[in-house]
Amino acid sequence: MMEHKGYIGKVEFDDEAGIFHGEVINLRDVITFQGQSVAELKNAFKESVEDYLAFCASRGEQPERPFSGQFLTRIPPELHRQVNLAASLSDKSLNAWVSEQLQSAIARIGMAGAKKPKRARKNVVKKAGKRRSGPIEKHA
Repeated sequence: MMEHKGYIGKVEFDDEAGIFHGEVINLRDVITFQGQSVAELKNAFKESVEDYLAFCASRGEQPERPFSGQFLTRIPPELHRQVNLAASLSDKSLNAWVSEQLQSAIARIGMAGAKKPKRARKNVVKKAGKRRSGPIEKHA
């Protein structure tokens, strides 16, 4: 994923065409970009976001902002009751409690908003061959 001014781009590689292509995923408006190299892709992403912002400004419209901080979710009434009770028992508002639970869930899957550091991968080399069960003979 890529980020510029709060807009997030998701990238895929088209092996047949030999290009990277992407789309801004945190909007209803459609913003796409493509490039043949990583540098070209990054530049195209930033240019697409800037073009979108300029287009909106030229029309006198507010650009769609990524995420308002509000979302509506529908849950069964019994779950609503249980969540409200859990919030009350925690001395928190329903919004504060749900926000805390969502942050905890995101942390568990490692998406706390920051890029995860790349972990060093160990290369495991397995040697093929038969195991010897008897003593090793030495030849002179």
